[in-house]
Amino acid sequence: MPGLRKRSVNLVGHATSLALEPEFWAVLEDAAAARGQSLAALIQSVDRERSERPLASACRVFALEHVTQRALSLRPPPASD
Repeated sequence: MPGLRKRSVNLVGHATSLALEPEFWAVLEDAAAARGQSLAALIQSVDRERSERPLASACRVFALEHVTQRALSLRPPPASD
């Protein structure tokens, strides 16, 4: 299993690094593209909404929610009788 991949991000005028597994980076990039925003803008929005949760954890939870919503939207509608 690949290790963590670090990236630098600018949050509220301060540079910080964020380490996530490559799979999570891929989902975050997909989510940013789906929203028509940059990865940095997406991470900034996750940062604003994370309350006390560490940023890396908040990004993982966001990615999980994004994938779940995507899967639900692809689910076929229930058959009607």
